[in-house]
Amino acid sequence: MNILFAIIFGIIEGITEWLPISSTGHLIIFEHWMKFQNVSPEFWSMFEVVIQLGAILAVVVLYFKNLFPFKLEKDDDDDEKKKIKLDKPTLNLWGKILVACIPAAIVGVLLDDWLEAKFYNAPTIATMLILVGIVFIIVESIKKKDFRVEEMEEITYKDALIIGLFQLIAAIFPGTSRSGATIIGALIIGISRGIAAEFTFYLAVPVMVGASLLKILKFGAIAGNELAILIVGMLVAFVISLLIIKFIMKYIKKHDFKVFGYYRILIGVIIFILIATHVI
Repeated sequence: MNILFAIIFGIIEGITEWLPISSTGHLIIFEHWMKFQNVSPEFWSMFEVVIQLGAILAVVVLYFKNLFPFKLEKDDDDDEKKKIKLDKPTLNLWGKILVACIPAAIVGVLLDDWLEAKFYNAPTIATMLILVGIVFIIVESIKKKDFRVEEMEEITYKDALIIGLFQLIAAIFPGTSRSGATIIGALIIGISRGIAAEFTFYLAVPVMVGASLLKILKFGAIAGNELAILIVGMLVAFVISLLIIKFIMKYIKKHDFKVFGYYRILIGVIIFILIATHVI
């Protein structure tokens, strides 16, 4: 059953990490019905974060050319030879990514355990699902079609920092959705939906790698059965993420994010009903 649960969690992670509907929120809720057997008590806390590495690998694969700063170019002195050069636009992009990650990184390192103890619960998740869903609907209702930023290169360091501050909200309150918070922030400051989503994908790489390493270091040695569960979950999350990222980039070319706002509100209400009826 552990492997079956790992597959299901991998599917949930692969879908919800990139859609602005909160992957952590969904994982925490489903864990009430699907609990791993014969694993250490701390394993779930580590699993729900580290499984995201599988999803992150999908971004690296799909956007490798955009993110890899080393380019192979012809040598000016010898056309038959090639040399490796640093690509300045890519380095500049990474600079903006790192600036956007600073707020969440500081809070994550300093307050990770405290935040988990205080806010990782069903009522907080349900509340944030509904609140952010409402914000999505409002922002998309008042947003004009013309955006200030239509190309990735047009994002400024100030834009990146503002997006990073929105990401901080997701780092504090589970159920917010990291992608949801950053996309809302980007839309508010005039960044187009496609660029907002793509930049959000890029931000996930250092954020999730850093969060995963922090969890692994705190967890310590992983037992053999726990490692198998983790690997299966990551592999499934990777495959599903490849499909979902391609889907969302096609979807937002013709649609806005309102549907995800309505979905968030619906799920939040359902969770409150489950809480009230003592199901969770």
